[in-house]
Amino acid sequence: TPKPDDIAFLVYTSGTTGLPKAAMNTHANVAFNAQAIANWYSAEDGDSVLGLAPLFHVTGLIAHVAKSWFLAAPLILCFRFEPGVVLEALVEYRPAFTVSAITAFIALLSNPACTPDKFASLKVVVSGGAPIPPAVVDEFRARTGHYIHNGYGLTETNAGVIAVPHKAVAPVDPASGALAIGVPKFNASVWIADENGMPAPVGEAGEIVVSGPAVSSGYWKKPKETAEAMRSDGFRTGDVAFMDERGWFYIVDRKKDMIVASGFKVWPREVEDVLYGHPAVREAAVIGVTDPYRGETVKAVVSLKPGASVTAADLDAHCRAKMAAYKRPQQIEIVEDLPKTVTGKILRRMLR
Repeated sequence: TPKPDDIAFLVYTSGTTGLPKAAMNTHANVAFNAQAIANWYSAEDGDSVLGLAPLFHVTGLIAHVAKSWFLAAPLILCFRFEPGVVLEALVEYRPAFTVSAITAFIALLSNPACTPDKFASLKVVVSGGAPIPPAVVDEFRARTGHYIHNGYGLTETNAGVIAVPHKAVAPVDPASGALAIGVPKFNASVWIADENGMPAPVGEAGEIVVSGPAVSSGYWKKPKETAEAMRSDGFRTGDVAFMDERGWFYIVDRKKDMIVASGFKVWPREVEDVLYGHPAVREAAVIGVTDPYRGETVKAVVSLKPGASVTAADLDAHCRAKMAAYKRPQQIEIVEDLPKTVTGKILRRMLR
């Protein structure tokens, strides 16, 4: 008979920032977060789940499979993500809950059949895995009548540990334009560490540190990596964020993705949010590229919505009007599609 601290799953990280590692997620981790997700979103017994995330990914395992087990609820699966098939499944099976990467919801918005009636059965829509541009949340709500509840978690935290409460609306930080990822879920201890590993003041960016019953016991056969990440004061996520005076958390970016242009720090997410605000932009990724004068400079790679037409000069003018000169992309490339992981995360490293 398995014990609570026995390994339930070896779940590999996505590998977006390096070689994948297998997180040792225990039965206690899985059971706790399945119940926490269900309770957080006010789910009831039998509330069916539309599974848009792959089941080998921690979101699929916990927010789809384990949550369905906990609620004794049907789990609706599609062979692969196709916007038209998903819209048909929404009508035929009438799920109450779904969660996916924001790129999936962007793809649904690009389908002309995306209308409010298709989403009528849903009680809650959740997205995680990457920062959500406020412009996409606004468009999704206008087109479907549903608000996308932001959430934050990692393979090592068995999916979400920070999330927007059910029926709440996440604030937007007036200074950065970032959409809040939420507040800590049940029994999750979350704080921001400064460069010295000490608690950062309210409003100051630092690394997210998490502890609690959802956190993995470490990495399979990787004691060095486990010791580096799973410290006595919590799991070091590698994600940069800040907390406001009301306790809402806001993602800034991955520590490794920061661009230093002429000595100025530029966070890709902030520039991407501005690009998503252009009506022609479907997806955007911002990276740092070598520059002989600035050391690094900002490059944007974007894909366009179906039927949209825009030039790099148009996007440059849009950025000039909305951000400081040192943050503005010096290079803009328009492509047909952006590289992604199988779970829908945009792969910035493939663009470098």
